[in-house]
Amino acid sequence: MPNKVEEFNTYRVKMNDKLLAENNKVIKRIFNLDTNAFLPGALDVKTKELLGLVASAVMRCDDCVKYHLESSMDSGASKEEVMETLSVATLIGGTIVIPHLRKAYEYWEELEDIKH
Repeated sequence: MPNKVEEFNTYRVKMNDKLLAENNKVIKRIFNLDTNAFLPGALDVKTKELLGLVASAVMRCDDCVKYHLESSMDSGASKEEVMETLSVATLIGGTIVIPHLRKAYEYWEELEDIKH
């Protein structure tokens, strides 16, 4: 039985491949911008991923939160850094973000179980 992380990543890759196979210039450019925005620059990758996590939580995009949680972990973010980041997101987004905060915490635990 696949775990939540594996299930999410498998679905994401499958659907991204299908979308990109459509050869739509706008979609391809958006994907490219997304990829390039998170490359190292004046800000390091971990900082950019944590910023992406804040924006995703405030926008209440659970798939985006999952993606940025894993990317944050992969770029070296600690649980304390992620929780502080999510606390800022909850402050900025308001109490409507709390259900997404719960899901984010649960997904972080799944990541810890798999990657540590």
